[in-house]
Amino acid sequence: MSETVKPVVTRAGEEDTRTGQSGGALRISGVSPQHTPATRIWYGKVSNKPGYRSLPHHHGEAETGGYVLKGKARIYFGPDYAEFVDMKEGDFVFVPPFMPHVEVNMSTTEELVWLTARTPENIVVNLDDVPDASLAGFVRASA
Repeated sequence: MSETVKPVVTRAGEEDTRTGQSGGALRISGVSPQHTPATRIWYGKVSNKPGYRSLPHHHGEAETGGYVLKGKARIYFGPDYAEFVDMKEGDFVFVPPFMPHVEVNMSTTEELVWLTARTPENIVVNLDDVPDASLAGFVRASA
């Protein structure tokens, strides 16, 4: 191994924001091809303010692993986004490639923070939006 190869650290506050977004879900990367030598992984933090959600989207060919660091999450999927899984702090989730879904913060008072790894890259394909009322149990925070 070359002596010039070494770990690359992304310091707090220096994360990269040039990544795909989807509505109320904000993604920042700590490890990605945009700002590190990484070529086959995107690793970062996704956050949703209280009572907010992403747009419907999928991640193309990318496999996604997520970890709920803080808060209460729900992922809607399936026909008309009628199915869902709930997660809380400490839970992991796998989202298969090309699976349309909506990520939501189920709390109207607390932030939701996920750690997310995606390979080969952070692909975000936004889809047509759906009304909040079509997402069972979702309540948007009042402005």
